[in-house]
Amino acid sequence: MADNPLLPRPTARALRPAVLAIDGGNSKTDVALVAGDGTLLASARGPGINAHEVGVDQTVLILDAVVKQAVAQLSRRHRYRGGWVAQHTVACLANADLPEEEAEHATAVQAQGWSATATVVNDTFAILRAGLPDGGEGSGPHWGVAVVCGAGINCVGVAPDGRVTRYLALGTISGDWGGGYGLGLEVLWHAMRAEDGRGPDTVLARYLTSHFGVERVEEVTIGIHKGKIPDDDLVGLAPVLLRAADEGDSVAATVVNRLADEISVMAITAMRRLDLTRLATPVVLGGGVITARNPLLMSGITGQLAKAAPGAEVRVIDVPPVAGAALLGLDHVAAPPSAAARLRAAYGMPRP
Repeated sequence: MADNPLLPRPTARALRPAVLAIDGGNSKTDVALVAGDGTLLASARGPGINAHEVGVDQTVLILDAVVKQAVAQLSRRHRYRGGWVAQHTVACLANADLPEEEAEHATAVQAQGWSATATVVNDTFAILRAGLPDGGEGSGPHWGVAVVCGAGINCVGVAPDGRVTRYLALGTISGDWGGGYGLGLEVLWHAMRAEDGRGPDTVLARYLTSHFGVERVEEVTIGIHKGKIPDDDLVGLAPVLLRAADEGDSVAATVVNRLADEISVMAITAMRRLDLTRLATPVVLGGGVITARNPLLMSGITGQLAKAAPGAEVRVIDVPPVAGAALLGLDHVAAPPSAAARLRAAYGMPRP
């Protein structure tokens, strides 16, 4: 992408990375190296991570491999040599759901020696930061509420005075429902019952069999039962659900309406905990399920937020979460507002 002519041109000195940004998600890991003036120097993508399954040490090994890809790219482009990868590392990681898990990951990340300092937070913080204005000196802290609905669902809230509220986000055992995996289970549940007569007819049955290339829904159920179809493949059924709801399928619409309820109640509860319902609170929505912008889903969310928090400013962002991690890093190194503007331009992000 061409450099923005309205922004100062980067100097040779600025081409040394100030920020190593990492977004470690369930399905993929993204890494970005960013200069202090916001220039995107290099980026790389690798496999997803899940410390709950493979442990923190293995997770960091996966991250390290992707970091090395970015460093190699930087070396080819800018003749970068040795030393710390960057001044500061920000790693926003899925499945780092508890403060103690963030601390454990931070210790492991710091031990890699990628930078002098490092911050590890849950990936919801990257979504929140990407949807907030960049401001400048004296502009005050970044605050608001973010709900992410991708493979899973999660929410974080930050008050103007720095107070933070969050959820356990451990799935059904912590009261969560929604996300691509949960929606996939719903599609399969309703499709199976439609096929065997226990439930009403729904196009979800036909869409599910087409998605998996089989003749009957029970083939998918048996395939999962026997381990021939991975559970994670159900995540891919979320677009099927949204399509069916768009076409007026009543069963699909019921599920989408429930998802709107879940996303809304997470955001509203976070605002109530932090006394934000009477303020012009930014509510940032991200993740693949939300950024599909299904009309039924979005109208349900915005309608409920308008009733509970009339001043809420709903923002849907469709940007790589690693960009939010990079913005957090630029905040940490006290980069000027022009740096955030240049980074946003590199990712095609509009200013909030």
